[in-house]
Amino acid sequence: MFCCDSGHDWDIVFDMRNISNETSTALIPEIEREIGLLGDKIARVRESIGRVIIGQEAVIDQTLITILSGGHALLVGVPGLAKTRLAAAMGTVLGLHNNRIQFTPDLMPADILGSEVLEETAGKRGFRFIHGPVFCQLLMADEINRASPRTQSALLQAMQEHHVTVAGQRYDLPLPFHVLATQNPLEQEGTYPLPEAQLDRFLMQIDVDYPDLASERRMLLATTGIEEAAAVQIMNDGELGAAQRLVRRLPVGETVIDAILGLVRAARPDDAAMPEIIQHVAWGPGPRASQALMLAVRARALLDGRLSPSIEDVAALAGPVLRHRMALNFSARADGVTISDVINRLTGNLP
Repeated sequence: MFCCDSGHDWDIVFDMRNISNETSTALIPEIEREIGLLGDKIARVRESIGRVIIGQEAVIDQTLITILSGGHALLVGVPGLAKTRLAAAMGTVLGLHNNRIQFTPDLMPADILGSEVLEETAGKRGFRFIHGPVFCQLLMADEINRASPRTQSALLQAMQEHHVTVAGQRYDLPLPFHVLATQNPLEQEGTYPLPEAQLDRFLMQIDVDYPDLASERRMLLATTGIEEAAAVQIMNDGELGAAQRLVRRLPVGETVIDAILGLVRAARPDDAAMPEIIQHVAWGPGPRASQALMLAVRARALLDGRLSPSIEDVAALAGPVLRHRMALNFSARADGVTISDVINRLTGNLP
């Protein structure tokens, strides 16, 4: 059995009246058993990735939460922080077929989706579709904002509907399908900012910061020797799919649901009660933010071996889920207010 950490909202596990109606109380023992069986593998997944990606535990956890939630992640950080290596290690450890696309200004949609070619066989001519690199289970979209809007939009249908349409023909993508995209926050010349509709497709924006001194020392010693650590496969796509289905079955307390709805709605200027939000926020998160946060807090609970998410999970994941779904106005920029300041102010009001 799993122990409850101090401060977690574990009363929802034992007070069945507080469990949302979407999960039957009769299924609680079965869900607990599945969490127990999955716990060892998740610990090994973390350990295997941690041998390759040193000093980025929070980034690893948030990426795992995104994948367990069935979503896509936008990794934002300066070059050299192992974002590309993280995606490759994640594909290896989870047993997913992964591809990488380097986004450049001259990249075309066909370079991502694939294209039809005319060929002749036995005297007959016909078109044959050649699959592009998007036909994988884990796609690394490196520096996604360097491609033109037309090319960026080629991923929209794939990310939302898990299929693409070429010349009027539908082609299904392999499942599970996830996109890990990277973006450099410093170098903005020659880039095309992602439109709000595409940003909203990412379940989380994960900010990748510099490692601390001790972690950078370990990384320096681990990566400049004769042998370098490599990730090993721990799970396969079938086991990952089962874990993703388990995430959606975890019970959520009414207090947590109310916290999610209250947080997201309070971030919208039209519904906000706080003067700071009305004064500084141009537009706030839509309903997809609530859906993303609901899945993410469940996945975080599963990652920690807990039956149900808590208010602490909501506060911890509010930043990655909301920061790319909000925009500040000129007044905020003039006052030196950042998105992080606004989100911290919102989470400070959680019960």
